[in-house]
Order: sequence, then structure tokens, then C-alpha cells
Amino acid sequence: MSSPSADPPPGAGAAPGAAPARAAPVLEVTGVSKRFDMTQALDDVSLSLHAGEVHALVGENGAGKSTLIKILTGVEQSDEGEVRVEGRTVHLANAQEAQACGVAAIYQEPLVFPDLDVAENIFITHRDQALLVNWPRMYAKAEDLLASLGVRLDVRAPARGLTLASQQAVEIAKAISLEVKVLIMDEPTASLSDHEVRQLFRVARQLRDRGVAVLFITHRLEEVFEIADRITVLRDGEHISTRPAGEVTRDLLIRDMVGREVDQFYGIGGDWRSRTIGRQVCRVRGLGREGVFSGIDFDLHEGEVLGFAGLVGSRRTDVALALFGIQPADRGTVEIDGRTVRITSPRAAQQLGVAYMTEDRRKLGLAMPLSIAANVTLPVLRRYLSRLGLVQRSREEAAAEGFRERLRIKAPSALHVVGKLSGGNQQKVMFGKWLNTRPRIFLLDEPTRGIDVGAKAEVHAMVRELAEEGMAILCISSDLPEVLAMSDRILVMREGRQMGILGGSEATQEAVMSLATGEAGEEDPDAGAGRAAS
Repeated sequence: MSSPSADPPPGAGAAPGAAPARAAPVLEVTGVSKRFDMTQALDDVSLSLHAGEVHALVGENGAGKSTLIKILTGVEQSDEGEVRVEGRTVHLANAQEAQACGVAAIYQEPLVFPDLDVAENIFITHRDQALLVNWPRMYAKAEDLLASLGVRLDVRAPARGLTLASQQAVEIAKAISLEVKVLIMDEPTASLSDHEVRQLFRVARQLRDRGVAVLFITHRLEEVFEIADRITVLRDGEHISTRPAGEVTRDLLIRDMVGREVDQFYGIGGDWRSRTIGRQVCRVRGLGREGVFSGIDFDLHEGEVLGFAGLVGSRRTDVALALFGIQPADRGTVEIDGRTVRITSPRAAQQLGVAYMTEDRRKLGLAMPLSIAANVTLPVLRRYLSRLGLVQRSREEAAAEGFRERLRIKAPSALHVVGKLSGGNQQKVMFGKWLNTRPRIFLLDEPTRGIDVGAKAEVHAMVRELAEEGMAILCISSDLPEVLAMSDRILVMREGRQMGILGGSEATQEAVMSLATGEAGEEDPDAGAGRAAS
């Protein structure tokens, strides 16, 4: 689908008096389509990348970004359309052919070999290596490549000790060593700190200034506006728009991505705050774990969303892990329905009606090779066993189908493999998995991490619906606008200590950040118990 704002011809959109029209694209995709079984992943998509630009590619999960990247890197081949590199039509049958054409990619999780040293990782894909390696020359060249990126690493050290940011630097150096013309960065900042993101952006700009075309994929819209020269939006496998970054606003970008105006991004209606909060379900006093966190006091009520806010290292997740029995607390008390309980394991937590949805769905939350049905029923599998101890597949599938329809999971059936779903739909499967345990207290840890704006709005609406049904929800989020919009009250932590609980008009971005950074001082322990119930 080509819109009036489709990819402009070279030089279009330039300001009056600007430089002449730019040269032909270094890489061009024309009319590319790709189908997987019943799913049309790409439909007549066109895209051009020019030397010396950072081109952002955005869209919801399932928009077709990953499929397009796979075609550009030779992992998949298109059904229709063509790919041209420097004006020459190419057929990229595999990753080696893509690299030979000057196209390379780095990913959220770099593909380094931990037992090889840094230099070996940089040059491992070079086919021109002699039988006898000139080690001094290789190490010197590796140091020069990293230095050109402003990165200092011990090129003789094994890669296993590198930080994620350093691993990405090694991957970029590898691409430069192959004389890359196009570098695809697929969600490269998802697991980086703010400092590491700044470092990566500096490297991306250096590559742009060298004449490399950088294709940058991210869900973080603020990064798009900071780094991109042009922005392309895909939606449902179709090309929606390509515009110079200076002509794009945040609202326009979201509208293109989700296909509708997003007046209230977090999906909270005006009557959300007016609902009635029910009776107390959980009472926590003095909760702590030696050397991790201490002094946590709060109450949680039916139909309430209690937000947990704080900076990286505030230990919010550790509190949730204690409440679910993964890393049990060693001090303090927890009461559920007025009865003091000891939560020493996840099974004990489940029996008390507590569910915990992890922030890391791929490693800890879901069994990716299994079906939706197998994942949704996994925590309560005994419920679906016959007298002989065999899984009753029809009952399992029927239960999962119910959640697939209720949560609007985009999949042909409940038997679809979870690993083949988009991130947003995987997140919904994880919701279904824990809702199937019929919890009364739901601990959500970063429920919208790594999903697109449309899926985020659906998750927010889902949380609101659960709260309106009377579920007590504790929601951890690093997205401050999100936690402000979703929560009835906000508990702020800093370095394992509770700094305060904010509610109503006092819960502002400034107030939360003041507590999170320690500017407002730590909460008085004697006042904590009183404020916990406020």
C-alpha cells in the first residue's frame, strides 16, 4: 500500500537552498512480498537506503520489520519484488551473499563466540584468511578498527567477559572490516543502559558520516527522533509512509503505526479514577531480604493498581520475586485476607492466589518452542490430566482458545507455536498463562517492555479491565508516564529502600523522580505503615 507520503524520490523533501538531489540509493527494495502459510508478512513493500543516512524502520510487532530484515540479510527470500544494491539487482540466497554485497546486521543479542578472543570474533567471517594467521597483524588491525569507533577493548581477551555494549561494538567492527555499505541495527538498545545507548548512537553517527547507510529498528520512539534522518513506517506488512524525520511528529508517527489517532496513549479513560477500590487483600510490613532490600510497607486492595517506580538498581523486581517465593524474604510479614502467610516457593504463592509475570518473556516467561495451548496451561497442568496422568489435549486446547479470543491473540489457533508470534502477542500469551491460574493478586513486572505502541495500549486496557473486575495488581514499570497513568498509588524505591508512597494529585513525574533520586529524602519508617494504607 503506497500512501501520498510514500518513499520520496532522491532529493525530495530537501529544504530550499539545500544541497542538490542525493545520489542513487545504495540499497533499494521494490515491490517485495512474502507469505508464510496463511500469513501475508509483507505486501508490495518498497524501501530505499542512501549512503550517509540513518533510516529508522518502525511499526507494531507483526508489521513485517523482521521479515524485511531477513530478506535484506539473505535469511529469507521474497516471493515477489526485487532487491538492488548500488543499482544492481541481486538475489540474496544466504547471509554470506548479503555480506558479499556489503549488507550486515547487528541484533539485540550480539552473535559473538564467547571462547574466541575479540580479534578472532571480528575477523571470523573473512574468507581470505591464509592457512597461517598473521596474529600480530590481526590484533593490530582489530585495535585500529575499534579505535576508529572510539572503543577501547583488549583484543586478545575472550569475548565472554564483554558487556553487551562492547559485544555490539565488536559486531560493528566486524561489519566495518567487511567494508559494509548497509548496516542494519535491529533493536540494538533494548538491553543497554542510558550511557551505553549514548555510546551506540555516537558510533552510528560515525558510520553515517563515513557514508554507511544505517537502517535502525527500535520500539523506542524517542530514539527514532534522536538518531534518524528519515523514518519509514510499516503496518500489517504494508508500507505506510516514509518521511524526513523533521517532518514527523510523535502523534503522526503513532497514527501511522497503529492506524488510528492515539489521543490517550495509555488507554485510560476519564472515569478510570472514579471506580470503587475494594477491601484490603494484602498487607506487607517490614519486608526485606538480607543485602537486597528492606523496609517495604504497603497495602493492596481489590481492584487497585499499585505502581512500583524507581531507577535501575532500585530492587523493585526483587520485591516481586520475594512475594512470589522465587527469592523469599527473610524478614517482615505478609498478610493475605488478614492471615499471616509465608511465601517460600512459587507453588506456595500460586496456592495463595498470587501470580507473577516476569519482565523477560523469552528466557523466563514462555516456552518458545511450544504452542499457545501448552504455555497457557503449563502452571496448572494437573488440571488438564486424565486419571492415567495423560494430558487431555482437547480440554487444554479449549481453555487456550478461550484466552486467545479474550486477549485477541493474533494466531491461527491455540496450537500455533509461541516463538513464531510477534512480541506483543507473546506478551498476551504470558498474560493468559497466569490468568489461567485464576489469581487474586497479579504481580506485573515491566508488562509492556519490548512491545510496540499498539500492543502497549492493548496491555493497558487489559490491566484496567482486570482491575475493574476486582483483581489486585502490583505493576512494576520503568516507563514513568505509564506508571503514572496506570496506578492508583505509586510506591517509589531507591537502592532497595522504600522512599514513599504517592497517590492522587501528589503523584506527579517531578515528585516520583525526586523520591527515586533521593532528593526528597527517605520515608520515615514510622510514617510508612500509615501511608501504606493511604
